[in-house]
Amino acid sequence: MARTGEIDVAHVARLARLHLTEAETELFEGQLARVLEYAEKLKQAHTSGLIDEMKPEAVSNLIREDQSRDWLTAEGALANAPNQANDLFIVPKVVE
Repeated sequence: MARTGEIDVAHVARLARLHLTEAETELFEGQLARVLEYAEKLKQAHTSGLIDEMKPEAVSNLIREDQSRDWLTAEGALANAPNQANDLFIVPKVVE
């Protein structure tokens, strides 16, 4: 992981076309330093005794199976519409 001395916040801000003041640049450099220090602490965490199910890379495809069920029909949706025509909602024009 890079040390904060290796990351030039002012240069990155210019690349991102952000106009930072000197005070903002110093503030962000300090914040970045604290984030990187915390990331270094996380690297030192002892994880060798954990079982595979506790590690995030062991989790895979938690998407539920598709199930068919009753949904709102077009007629049901249009029943509450203040304005409708030809089975469509009528809304005010918003684009010129």
